[in-house]
Amino acid sequence: MRVLLLGGTTEAGLVARALQGAGIEAVYSYAGRTETPVVQPLPQRVGGFGGVEGLVGYLGAEEITHVIDATHPFAAGMSANAVAACAAAKVALLALEREPWVAGVGDRWTHVADIAGAAEALTGPARRVFLAIGRQHLAGFASQPQHHYLLRLVDPPQGAVPLPQAQIVVARGPFDVAGDTGLMREHGTEIVVAKNAGGKGAVAKIAAARGLGLPVIMIDRPVVPDRPVVRNVAGVMDWLAHSARLGV
Repeated sequence: MRVLLLGGTTEAGLVARALQGAGIEAVYSYAGRTETPVVQPLPQRVGGFGGVEGLVGYLGAEEITHVIDATHPFAAGMSANAVAACAAAKVALLALEREPWVAGVGDRWTHVADIAGAAEALTGPARRVFLAIGRQHLAGFASQPQHHYLLRLVDPPQGAVPLPQAQIVVARGPFDVAGDTGLMREHGTEIVVAKNAGGKGAVAKIAAARGLGLPVIMIDRPVVPDRPVVRNVAGVMDWLAHSARLGV
């Protein structure tokens, strides 16, 4: 058995430790979006594969028998490529996917389908916006330059930010509710824009918005092709153990 772990998330790090602890041969793959990725207890590779064809080639060259997709729920392109490549290469695939957040009592969510929908939802007078979406999609909000944006990024931006009024905080999660509440109060946040990433590492901003009575523009998850999904590390390890018993 040789595993390719598509990572970049907190959950992927937990899987990496579980694989190392079980003595399973594996490679941890980072997409390369983050300049200073967390060091993992497995051999690491950084960068893309070159689409479906490139991933098929990698799976064959590295004699990969199992792929675990533990990428971010919004890494839809990578997840779709994994589905297609594993089908073509006849390699077993499993996704470790966080449960999405669900609005509860006190939440004031407006659901939108994508970044463009989130930007459109900000049409109107200037407000102070906590734009909690990472750095990849900031340009999508350039059409709404009237707002004062609070940006929390894992790495300092390279070059100019495409938003004329932006305060940048460089920090890596997980975050806590008290800290996010304080951050929003300090900034005078009036509305939050967030991706429905799910999980515990980034939910603090959602809880803080609820406690402050702030509206949230919630970007729904993109559609990914059907694939087997589990919700926790135990499910991943059970799948691998079952595969080993079957000789898959």
